[in-house]
Amino acid sequence: MNQKYLIPLTAVFLLFLVAYTGVEGAGLQWFFGIVFPYLAVLTFLIGFIVKVMGWAASAVPFRIPTTCGQQKSLPWIKQNCIDNPDTASGVFVRMVLEIFLFRSLFRNTKAAFNRNVSNRLSYSWEIFLWLGALAFHYSFLVVVLRHFRFFTSPVPSCLTWLEYVDGIVQIGLPGLFLSGVVLLAATLFLLSRRIFDAKVAYISQAADYFPLFLIIGIAATGIAMRYFTKVDIIGIKTLTMGLATFAPVIPEGVGGLFYGHVFMVSVLFAYFPASKLMHAGGVFLSSTRNMANNSRAIRHINPWNYDVEVHTYEQYEDHFREKMIEAGLPVDKKE
Repeated sequence: MNQKYLIPLTAVFLLFLVAYTGVEGAGLQWFFGIVFPYLAVLTFLIGFIVKVMGWAASAVPFRIPTTCGQQKSLPWIKQNCIDNPDTASGVFVRMVLEIFLFRSLFRNTKAAFNRNVSNRLSYSWEIFLWLGALAFHYSFLVVVLRHFRFFTSPVPSCLTWLEYVDGIVQIGLPGLFLSGVVLLAATLFLLSRRIFDAKVAYISQAADYFPLFLIIGIAATGIAMRYFTKVDIIGIKTLTMGLATFAPVIPEGVGGLFYGHVFMVSVLFAYFPASKLMHAGGVFLSSTRNMANNSRAIRHINPWNYDVEVHTYEQYEDHFREKMIEAGLPVDKKE
């Protein structure tokens, strides 16, 4: 097995094992259920804010949008106002399509040599990558929103409605939540692509596999608690409400599986700002996406330019005149 994904797989397994044995063997519910979740959320908030503020403060002296096709110039030349917008409204539409529908990924193609046709280079549409990414992100969003019912009392009607739609497929008891199954399946698909696609595997590092294994562990333990093992929902609600109100209480009868689940979620929170997962915040600050391509219509002056002292040729000649004359170089002034 390739160590690129063997190491993160082992790390995730050890994280769960540490939490499980720490609770079941050492009685460290207070650490894995209270201390570490608070530290993880604090790390997430501080890291997220610092990261975004750093990006926001980065200098962008030029218009550098990623464009497709002809930008707006002469009236009789066609221009795509979404792919290559020159107005704020066009940029807004492009950002909405990118953030909610992954439009650039939808149009992504993969290059490969077709050995059946004289080994010629051919391009194929990566529709399954787009579907997998879309399923992963939206199922993850639904799972996160659905879990807010553990931190609110009474539960808002919008969460009740979301839970009803998510569990509309009545299979087994308790009812099946589609988001959890889709999240696990989509994550496994993205992981298998990194493992079995030679080109993707070549550029993938351990940092690319770790969050995937972590999310798989979170989804698997969550499904296990809901469908295969019995957990004390009232006790879990007591713990989560205590965390939300800053009056944490450790309930009785909640096993190590739940604390292992919470520990992996906390690790994901703490790891988030230092990982590639920060594209969730960075997409809004991407200069290649959030800028209008209107450089032909408006003259842009670099706002980061500042006045500098200029050493003119006249000053240069005054300083080196004698040496220039000795070297036989022409000068504007003899003295």
